[in-house]
Amino acid sequence: MAILPPLLSSSTPLCFSHQNPNKTLNPKSCNHPNTPITTTTLNSNKLHTKKAIKTLIGAGFALTSPLFIGTASAAAAELPLLLGSSLQLTEPSNALSLPTWAIHVSSVVEWITAMILVWQYGEKSGYQSWKGLSWGMVPLLGGAFCACTWHFFYNSESLEVLVALQGALTVIGNATMCIAAYRIYKSTQESSTDA
Repeated sequence: MAILPPLLSSSTPLCFSHQNPNKTLNPKSCNHPNTPITTTTLNSNKLHTKKAIKTLIGAGFALTSPLFIGTASAAAAELPLLLGSSLQLTEPSNALSLPTWAIHVSSVVEWITAMILVWQYGEKSGYQSWKGLSWGMVPLLGGAFCACTWHFFYNSESLEVLVALQGALTVIGNATMCIAAYRIYKSTQESSTDA
């Protein structure tokens, strides 16, 4: 986790030479190693990145904190006693538990975060093909939304179309991720032959 903040706030992209794996290169100057590199980093950009990291960590903690309180069923069973006997919490037997919901929601948040980080890497490094990887992740995000929606409505039979849609989006997403990975591979091969 300690490597994430420097990668986000670094003004130089992460690129390694095939000849010397310890040498960091700037992709815009890979063809001309003696070209001076001038970069400016805005303080507001660093503050924005730090704020985003704090927000993501806070959201992750808020989503997973029920896991540390105790068993969700015991907490849910005691809630009517705390609020009064008039409130009854009844859920169907196929309802997801609170820890399972925490995993579902945190996985979606993690996927969105990965999409944002891949996009930022594409912008900072100058490799536009990495932005394509971020676009390739979109159908899989749609599949995750389908799954969460279906579970939110207690796996209703009237919404079983969401299960088929999730499966289709998973196949499409896997294909788009493969295409994006191939484009990244081709762009790195072209840049290494140009050097």
